[in-house]
Amino acid sequence: MTARVLVVDDILANVKLLEARLSAEYFEVLTATNGADALEICQRERADIILLDVMMPGMDGFEVCRRLKSDARTHHLPVIMVTALDQTSDRVTGLEAGADDFLTKPVDDIALITRVKNFARLKMLTDEMRMRASTGEQMGLVDPLGHIQQTSGVGAKILLVDDQPRSAQRIVEALDREHQTVLETDPKAVLASLAEGQFDLVMLSLSLESIDALRLCSQLRAMERMRHLPIVLLVEPASDARLLRGLDMGVNDYLMRPIDRNEMLARVRTQIRRRRYTEFLRSRLEQSVEAAVTDPLTGLHNRRYMENHLRTLVEEALHRGRSLAMLVADIDHFKRVNDEFGHDAGDAVLREFSTRLRRDTRGMDLTCRLGGEEFVVIMPDTDLVKACQVAERIRKNTASESFRISRTGQAIPVTTSVGVAALELADDTAETIFKRADLALYCAKRDGRNRVATDAA
Repeated sequence: MTARVLVVDDILANVKLLEARLSAEYFEVLTATNGADALEICQRERADIILLDVMMPGMDGFEVCRRLKSDARTHHLPVIMVTALDQTSDRVTGLEAGADDFLTKPVDDIALITRVKNFARLKMLTDEMRMRASTGEQMGLVDPLGHIQQTSGVGAKILLVDDQPRSAQRIVEALDREHQTVLETDPKAVLASLAEGQFDLVMLSLSLESIDALRLCSQLRAMERMRHLPIVLLVEPASDARLLRGLDMGVNDYLMRPIDRNEMLARVRTQIRRRRYTEFLRSRLEQSVEAAVTDPLTGLHNRRYMENHLRTLVEEALHRGRSLAMLVADIDHFKRVNDEFGHDAGDAVLREFSTRLRRDTRGMDLTCRLGGEEFVVIMPDTDLVKACQVAERIRKNTASESFRISRTGQAIPVTTSVGVAALELADDTAETIFKRADLALYCAKRDGRNRVATDAA
């Protein structure tokens, strides 16, 4: 794994030292000796992670971090503050400024590389989602920063796993000021608790007596629905080796005992904000995928989805020796509807026709809008005879009840012509079946419309 790391420190010796350590691990390193240059580099160059010194003349690290996190172009960049300050209040100040983590001088090589690698993974995941979400208006990400600013990082549901009752109770009391906390004192019941409830974060004691906490972390990360759940370790002093192993396997953050309440709340808020932002990106991505294969007017799948899915269904049916049929339906004289009643009425007819198609077919059938007034229904495990029965039902139900336009109250008589084809030959493909169904539709329209025809016609 490689990434571009920006090292910011006013002492050149510190810059050179960090640059050498990171370069030895094949990271690409950019450098800056003051806050203003760091901000300029972030605007001009692509940086993946920022190692930011706190104590600098002019603009200190806290202010640089605040500016980075308040800018829509750089707010997603992970910031690791490098400081000689060891007061809890300083860490809280940095976390409230938006810092993602801290390293204390002199910087331990293992801690440095482990944290940089962890944040490089996180940045890679975020960049992938941001890239796919770059369509802006379609994705609803015109102002992603506005979404983040609305996310306070409070009101989360947290699972605390700790078998030290007294310290666990103090943690619960502190967390309950901003969140809903569930305490689990039996580590063996953790997976069941997670399966029963929707949690936003897990806090896990590294010193559990009855189970290896790192093995539990590994189990969580191996579960699909827990893969992105933030994990914060509660660590005893002198547990550096196990902590680094935890960070390397994907633990998001840690708190050293004795735990400072303000630092804990600040770190939890950071993790919750980050989770909500990535969930925001992920949901927009899912919506964009859905939009790419869905017809916006009718809510049915579109032609792109139909063609890909039909190929899959045909291959599976041929492989398993199963039947497969499809029908192509066309609303008769649809242009006349638009001309006489207007395009709004035409859209209403298309939506109602889609509703009736769904009602007259099975849940396992794939109903799509091919384009204009043409629709397709793909029916797995259905032979030509049964498919014709379905097509006839659709035809009758279309013609038997006029389409009422709610805006005007008009009742518009509508009929449909349907062409039906089925998987017949060993060398059949999605294209040949569709071509036969389309030809059957042509025959139905040629012979007077409002009828069903098959590829045998």
